[in-house]
Amino acid sequence: MASLTLLSTALMGLLVLATVVAAARIGGQRAPGADETEDTYTALTRQLSGIARTPAVWSVAFVVIALGVGALVVLSVGNFAFVEGFTGSLLSALYAVVGLLVTGFVFLGAYFGVRGRGLGNAHGVAAGSFAAGLVFLVLIAVQLLVGVIG
Repeated sequence: MASLTLLSTALMGLLVLATVVAAARIGGQRAPGADETEDTYTALTRQLSGIARTPAVWSVAFVVIALGVGALVVLSVGNFAFVEGFTGSLLSALYAVVGLLVTGFVFLGAYFGVRGRGLGNAHGVAAGSFAAGLVFLVLIAVQLLVGVIG
């Protein structure tokens, strides 16, 4: 038991150290016009944001997610011999994936709703986190009243 505690302490320490290093690296911003070359992080984020704004990417992602969820449903409730022992855990994993997707949509809806009203990124993240927290709070209340998990 003590080894698990030490391992978790070491991993959390590494996470804190990595966060501090990342914040220090990102925090040092250059003055505008001081250097016209674009660093790797800026180029990568600009390219990924361009890809994410393409409607075809969203359409393909939706089709892939819908087919994946449909395939998991068929596998979990169907009478297939190769997944017979995993049907319960597969269905639980499916519930978790759909729940995370719904929570993600709630977060993004609140985020873009706040950003669309002219507020900053921090306000959007705060609103999205609050909305996602409310989803988890509702899940906990339903679990206590009805017992939907397990």
